[in-house]
Amino acid sequence: MNAAGTMTRTPGHPTPKPGVLISNLGTPDSCDTSDVRKFLKEFLWDPRVIQAPRIAWWFILHLVILTIRPRKAAAAYRKIWGKGGSPLLSISLRQTDRVKKALNAQGDRFAVELGMRYGKPSMKEAIGRLKAHGADRIVIVPLYPQYSFTTTASVEDEALRILDKEEFVIVRGYHADPGYIGALANSVRAHWNRAGKADRLLISFHGIPQAYSDAGDPYRRQCETTADLLASALNLGAGKWAMSFQSRFGPKKWLSPYTDETLKGYGEQGIRSVDVVCPGFSVDCLETLEEISIENKRVFLEAGGREYRYIPCLNDSEEHIGMITDCIRRQLS
Repeated sequence: MNAAGTMTRTPGHPTPKPGVLISNLGTPDSCDTSDVRKFLKEFLWDPRVIQAPRIAWWFILHLVILTIRPRKAAAAYRKIWGKGGSPLLSISLRQTDRVKKALNAQGDRFAVELGMRYGKPSMKEAIGRLKAHGADRIVIVPLYPQYSFTTTASVEDEALRILDKEEFVIVRGYHADPGYIGALANSVRAHWNRAGKADRLLISFHGIPQAYSDAGDPYRRQCETTADLLASALNLGAGKWAMSFQSRFGPKKWLSPYTDETLKGYGEQGIRSVDVVCPGFSVDCLETLEEISIENKRVFLEAGGREYRYIPCLNDSEEHIGMITDCIRRQLS
């Protein structure tokens, strides 16, 4: 503080500014089996993701899963890997850049970084860069619209390992945010304008084990709210849409109905065409580009369906970026 009563900057230290951390799940460094194994090891060891006794799970993970699953997962990644590498990473970087430009469009001084929960760039690296830029208060935006202990809570756990709780605020989901629902609805309408409306709209979310939901995870309820709001915004009546859950892992029961079984049933019932949208994902990734767009398309067509269309995630669209920046400004206010 100087004689005039105003704050002065210590030489060598950047002027304080608001910081924003955009976060998502993450991705392997490459689609090589060794890199996929490294990524899966970090991801599946998180006790938020796999809630099991640690000693027993260590043996299952290292002696069974990490000897089998990485090769299969690497083959799936190779189907979607582009010249720019991982779609999730390349799109997330574009999102981060566009959020920064939008926040600073009126002369503000936001520092904005991307930090993945698993893999690179890590949250720790990103937070270090924000602090180096002078960020004195960080808004963390996990790009998971629906809150789950397995996703948003895990990001908050990691943040608390790096920062004091007074140093950050976190966006704990936006499953019913009008801007989010509006952007989703407009993306579906734009798809219909280009390709026509299918017989059914299937709204598919990533699943979690049923036991997690039974223990109090609010994820399913929030998915139901998102699906209901989206169907209402699109004026879809009963029988024209359905909600399902994808990406189940292991032998235990997960949230249902399952996406692949729902699509198989559609084909067998004579439903000729289906559009699939995935509002639980903010960025196109393995689960949308390979599982939904390729594998589940095959399930539907082999069961007798005729037309199958995947509607992309909101990604770095203008409406999505606007919704994210609005969430950030609300946290700061």
